[in-house]
Amino acid sequence: MSSDSNKPVEEKPETKPVVKKPEEKSVELPKFEKDISDKIVEKFGDKVEVAFVKKDRVGINVSRENVHDVAEFIRDGLNYDHVESVSGVDYPQDNEIAVVYHIGSYSDPTLARQLLVLSTRAQREENPIPGNDATRLPTLRDIFYSVEFHEREIFEMFGVYFEGHPDNRRLLLPEDWADIPPLRKDFAIKGR
Repeated sequence: MSSDSNKPVEEKPETKPVVKKPEEKSVELPKFEKDISDKIVEKFGDKVEVAFVKKDRVGINVSRENVHDVAEFIRDGLNYDHVESVSGVDYPQDNEIAVVYHIGSYSDPTLARQLLVLSTRAQREENPIPGNDATRLPTLRDIFYSVEFHEREIFEMFGVYFEGHPDNRRLLLPEDWADIPPLRKDFAIKGR
């Protein structure tokens, strides 16, 4: 026997096979939708952020200070003529509530399948007093008549007061509702 047999066998570190990732292909954005987002960026520069561009959809994020001007350009410069729906999203971790307008066009056949998603955020109050706190955004009612009831619902359900809206009354809840807005994440159903 050789003296080498008494030496401890060195363990080689375990190696994992190298898996090469396929080269990432650059995603080609749909031209029509890209042109729409480019026009908005050309007009407003760093006041807007393109959230996404995909077939039949363009998403634009904008600050509360610029949402009215951007919405007006979307109507007058891009021919979108109505808001199909308005959604609210509560972000308690960011102390903000997002309001998302889904904007379409009846009058321009080239935009028939297109949906422009315009999103802005309002400050979120920890102890809301809807209409009497800082959770406010400018209304888009003077630009898109179709937001009238949508903004009322967002006011009622999330507590976002729309400055300049002609009718910020309750729509679904009783007039004497005294709890926090029911679609906020910190709303708790009594008795559960």
